[in-house]
Amino acid sequence: MALTLGHVVDALGGVLHGDRSAVLSGLAALATAQPDELSFVSNPRYQQQLAASRALCVIVEPALEEVARSRGACIVTEQPYLYFARATQMWRRHVRPIGRPTIHASAVIDPQATIDGTASIGPLCVVERGAHIGAGTVLKARVTVGEDCHIGARCLLHSGVVIGADGFGFAPNAGAWEKIEQLGAVRIGDDVEIGANTCIDRGALSDTVIEDGVKLDNLIQIGHNVRVGRHTAMAACVGVAGSANIGAHCTIGGAAVVLGHLTVADHVNISAASVVTRSIHKAGHYTGLFPIDDNAQWEKNAAALKRLHHLRERMRALEKILQDNSTP
Repeated sequence: MALTLGHVVDALGGVLHGDRSAVLSGLAALATAQPDELSFVSNPRYQQQLAASRALCVIVEPALEEVARSRGACIVTEQPYLYFARATQMWRRHVRPIGRPTIHASAVIDPQATIDGTASIGPLCVVERGAHIGAGTVLKARVTVGEDCHIGARCLLHSGVVIGADGFGFAPNAGAWEKIEQLGAVRIGDDVEIGANTCIDRGALSDTVIEDGVKLDNLIQIGHNVRVGRHTAMAACVGVAGSANIGAHCTIGGAAVVLGHLTVADHVNISAASVVTRSIHKAGHYTGLFPIDDNAQWEKNAAALKRLHHLRERMRALEKILQDNSTP
C-alpha cells in the first residue's frame, strides 16, 4: 500500500496544508528532497532554503507556516524535528515491516541464559550463562552479552557491542600486575540504544549500571562500576573511566573523556573533545581542552588559567589608576 500525506497526519497529527492523497516515495533533507519526498525544517534561519526546496511536503513550525504554504504543501506542528523523527520510524515500518522475533542459527545461547520470547538475536551473537535479554530487545550481529548481565526491554544493541567484558582492574606487584577479578555484572534498563562496537565493562564488585532511555553512539568505552543516568546521550568515542557517576538527561560530545570516580550532575552538557577532570555538581554547558605537557608544568599552567579572569580585572584596575594619574 502506498504511503500518503494523509496516512502521515492521521498517524502523527499536525495540520496538513496540501493534498492528502499525495504519495510519498521517501524522506530527505531539505536541500536534496525531490518532488515526491517529505522533508522538514525546524530553524527560522533556513527560510530561504525552505522557499527553494523541491520537496513534496515540508514539516514546519507555526512561525514558518506562511513561507511554507507559499512554496507548496506543508505539515504544521509545534516540534518539527520530533515529528520528522517519528515520520522516519513510520517510513521504516512501511518499507521494512517488523518480522517475527528470531534467534539466528549461528547465535550461541547458553542454556542458563534467559531470552524473552519477543526478543531477536542476530547472527554470531553470544549470550552467556545467567544473562537476561528483555522483551522486544534486538541484538544485531556479533553482539556479546557476558554472564549474569541484564538487558531490559525494547533495547537495541548494534553490531559488535560487548556487554560485560572484564573491567580494567590490576594491582601492582613487584613491577608486574596482579589481576583483580571482576565479580559484578552489567545492568541495562529499558529503551536503551547502544552503537556499534561500544563496550560496557562489568563491575569489579557491584554492577555497572546504564539506566532507562540512555543512548550511546559507536565506539564508546564505559568502565567498570560506572553509572549512567536515565536519558543521557553520548556521541562517538566518549570514554568514561571506572566508578564515574553520570547524571540523568546529560549530553556528552564526541571524543570527550570523563575521569574515574567523578560525579556529573543531571542536565550537564559536555562539549566534544573535553576532558572532565573534576566533578560537576551544577547543571550547565561545560567545555575543557588543554594541550598535553609535563604533568607538573601542566598543573601550574592550569592553576594560572583558572585565575586569568581575576588577573584581567586587576590589570584593568591598574590601567585605570595609571590613566587617572597621567591625566593633567
